[in-house]
Amino acid sequence: MQQFPRDAERIDGEPSDKGLRSGALGMATSLILAVASAAPAYSLTATLAFIVGYVGFQAPAVVVLAFVPILFVSFGYAALNRRDPDCGTIFTWASRMLNPNLGFLGGWAIIASFILVIGSLAQVAGQYVFLLVGTEGVGSTPADPRVLLAGLGWLALMTLVCYRGIEIAAAVQRALLFLEFGMLLVLSAVALVRVYAGTGPAGMHRPQLSWLNPFAGGSMSAFVSGLVLMLFIYWGWETALTVNEETADRRRTPGRAATYSTVLLVMLYLIATFAAISFAGIGDTGIGLNNPENSGDVLYAFGTAVFGASGFGSVLWHLLILMVLTSAAASTETTVLTLSRTMLSMGDQGALPRALSRVHPRFRVPHVGTIAVGAIGAVVYIAMNFLGHGLVIGDAVSACGVMIAFYYGLTGLTSAWVYRTGRRAGAADLWLHVVCPLIGGVVLLAAGAWSLIHAWDPANSGTSWSLPFSSGTRVGGTFVIGTGTVLLGLLALLICRGRYPTFFRRRPTAVSHT
Repeated sequence: MQQFPRDAERIDGEPSDKGLRSGALGMATSLILAVASAAPAYSLTATLAFIVGYVGFQAPAVVVLAFVPILFVSFGYAALNRRDPDCGTIFTWASRMLNPNLGFLGGWAIIASFILVIGSLAQVAGQYVFLLVGTEGVGSTPADPRVLLAGLGWLALMTLVCYRGIEIAAAVQRALLFLEFGMLLVLSAVALVRVYAGTGPAGMHRPQLSWLNPFAGGSMSAFVSGLVLMLFIYWGWETALTVNEETADRRRTPGRAATYSTVLLVMLYLIATFAAISFAGIGDTGIGLNNPENSGDVLYAFGTAVFGASGFGSVLWHLLILMVLTSAAASTETTVLTLSRTMLSMGDQGALPRALSRVHPRFRVPHVGTIAVGAIGAVVYIAMNFLGHGLVIGDAVSACGVMIAFYYGLTGLTSAWVYRTGRRAGAADLWLHVVCPLIGGVVLLAAGAWSLIHAWDPANSGTSWSLPFSSGTRVGGTFVIGTGTVLLGLLALLICRGRYPTFFRRRPTAVSHT
């Protein structure tokens, strides 16, 4: 197996040769990977009802407001990637430009968030296998052992796809995203046509511009809760940066693809949200978005009502089921893809075991890290499936918000810090490299902290746990998982500081501007 130098310091901004297949991805493929990683259909299925539960008709306003800090942070990603295109993204950037301890915690946040969500992705894929073939009794029971086996099968398949090389993984993503994007647009269009034609169900409403007004109703607490949930729906677009070392024009293309993907996502989410609220309404009966029976799977009930269950409508309904299945599968694939490259960079720079930096000589992928992600994801999925009758998986997804907010926020602050003294920068660079990333970073860090505090209340989680020293006090499962993940990250930092002292003794590189 080909070996690459590990301990040599890199020239500022000069990417190391890790053995990945450089130039394998173009602009279009990078954009596809970024959008597919957000898993639009899966994300809407899992969270739209909860957002509507918080803010009602103002859900479209939340879609737009949550987009703003995400867009601002994407500017920071693009700026840092131009300076140092490394697949470790914020781990590398914060380690080299701020402090190795902060960089490690940024890398840990990426690892933890993806591991926490992989169980949910596998579970949804497993459920929709049975829904697709008409076994609704099994598909509607997330903790069913048959769903678990199907989910593990999808996870193994997507791990294998990632193992065989970046080109195969990208080709699979193109096919899956085409179906997902197309069906979401068809579903939204048919729903809106039926609303304007007056053939929708009772409780439908024609779209109103007032739904974009964040001050039209609801408490500030409810609005912030909806905003934090919406951040999860956008999550994943930075995959374009994670595969930067395998992209043609690695300094510019990944950043542009990431930024463009956030714009595509906000457009798609706005259309789908308007369509769902208009057609289904926000009632708590029938297909209403506040019906607790539909909260875990909005698109299933919504799509059945829009398309019907006979004739061509049945065909479209089955395509809708396939859309959610492929969305979860696609996001599972990009989870393995992204996380294996983050660990590759951490192993390459000596922050984690060197074995994680091994690259397959034929497929040119971090094969050790890819297998490790698949195996760890399977173990975590199995464990969560049997805790709290599977409800822990939902709390784990909610807890991801803390980790996402941290490493997105850290990226925004890192960009602002690195480019703060750019003397030759024009007004556009000042806004794109410093001001906007700083605003986005602060907003996301504050949102993450607020969500963790909010999660203390058991009413905001699917499970609750008693405090060990206070038998009468129960806290939400989301808080337990979120706090536990943070504490585990600090423990991992202490252990790695002792095992890999060379990495943690490095000093930040001098900031240069061109």
